[in-house]
Amino acid sequence: MRLNELADNAGARKERKRVGRGIGSGLGKTGGRGVKGQKSRSGVAIKGFEGGQMPIYRRLPKRGFNNPNAKRFNVVNLGRIQTAIDEKKLDAKKPITAEVLSKAGLINKPWDGVRLLGKGEITAKVAFEVNHASKSALQAVEKAGGSVTIVELKKAEDDKS
Repeated sequence: MRLNELADNAGARKERKRVGRGIGSGLGKTGGRGVKGQKSRSGVAIKGFEGGQMPIYRRLPKRGFNNPNAKRFNVVNLGRIQTAIDEKKLDAKKPITAEVLSKAGLINKPWDGVRLLGKGEITAKVAFEVNHASKSALQAVEKAGGSVTIVELKKAEDDKS
């Protein structure tokens, strides 16, 4: 077999319909749209229309609320931090901040700060500087001899007025 002998399987590529090119083509005049009515014309928008009855998106109750001011925190568990310390990605002697965690690859984007959760065990004596910590995380860190400092969220520069 050579490159010039390569070809698609029969029916693999379908030719597009050339609509409205004379009655001899079979798709002239009305162009396959039938006759008259809203759907035969351009600019039809009846996606949610149900023939005059109340559409389903209006019959069903609306629930929930998306808070535009909600804070998004990077969640870090103690078990992952201990693993990073064991793998020498984090230095337990220095305070652990959002910048240190991002350099170690534990968080991707510094959204609105870091939230420390208590899943897993921590044995190293570590000082944390985070924006939020759960009660179980606080207890586990203090039990290991470390400390947690809660740092306030930094206001964005465009909020100044």
